Amino acid sequence: MSHLEARLEHDINKIRAQMAEQSQEVIRAVKDAVHALQTGNKPLAYDTILRDHPINRQMREIDRICHRFIAVHLPSAGHLRLLSAVIRVNIELERIGDYAVTIAREGVQMSAPPSGVMARELERMSGATQQMLAQACKAFRELDANLARSTILLAAQMESSLDALYAEMMSNDQHHKIKDIFATFVVFTQLKRVSDQSKNLCEETIFAVTGKQKEPKIYGVLFVDRDNGLLSKLAEATGRNSFAESGSYRSAGDKPAAIDDRIIEMLQQRGLEISSDLTSITELTEHDIAEQTVIVSLDAPVERYFPTLPFHTSAQQWELPETASVQSEQELEALYREVAVRVKDLMELLRGEGAT
Repeated sequence: MSHLEARLEHDINKIRAQMAEQSQEVIRAVKDAVHALQTGNKPLAYDTILRDHPINRQMREIDRICHRFIAVHLPSAGHLRLLSAVIRVNIELERIGDYAVTIAREGVQMSAPPSGVMARELERMSGATQQMLAQACKAFRELDANLARSTILLAAQMESSLDALYAEMMSNDQHHKIKDIFATFVVFTQLKRVSDQSKNLCEETIFAVTGKQKEPKIYGVLFVDRDNGLLSKLAEATGRNSFAESGSYRSAGDKPAAIDDRIIEMLQQRGLEISSDLTSITELTEHDIAEQTVIVSLDAPVERYFPTLPFHTSAQQWELPETASVQSEQELEALYREVAVRVKDLMELLRGEGAT
């Protein structure tokens, strides 16, 4: 090994050692923040908050030595991938440290440690989150792509609806102060973010080892209207046929009726497929709705069909012509073009230009 190669390996090992140290501090911060919350240990909570300052300093130091490494060694191939991953993971670890601070601060503000269903759910979710974080950090430290993949599967298994959890807390623990219920919900949100960042750590590990980029996200889009017979079916068919790789599309109606024969004929002439299923909005489960990135109403405010939406689901209302006024073939063609443009604009907003 030449002197330059030895220097490169020395410097890369120094960076990896500092990342390992940083990850252990972040794991400790999350563990201590949760423990302080569970036990009402305010001194430990304050200590966790103050220890975030060294984590922030270490993040800046790692960033500095990474950029110095690039300037000195001009890395390529595997070393360049590793440095790119380190820079991103460094930021993600600092964010996890911030989430730990938020958990600790909420614990300080609570009048008493969580009890009942909140305590049980906190124990369950915090345990799973800390396991994920520890495995993700180990995978990156050891550059173990297989461990990273298995941890990502763990992340998928623990996906849960915060809305359902919040409803359960409200129904089962109403004797708690509103301030404490809100604080606990904030804590659950921070734990979910820790698990999300842990998944990101795993994806960076896979990239550093294999060069494989993160798979593009598939966005869930639900189109709704009164009868699921024309507008929503037209939008669903347009999405499925024009942007199949970018999204997963469904449609539903308040009171489903027969699909308009004109739509079937027009789409068939263009070689486009249309789902023959008619779905009532009342048939959609909470899980079905929570899977949607965005719900698009085509003829009324979204609130008419969904008075409340899951935390991570957005909504749009498109102003389109009344279907009863669409009589001629030219008017139907104009409606199709307008819907196609709206679908294109939505998918490019979600995935960027060139979405397919």
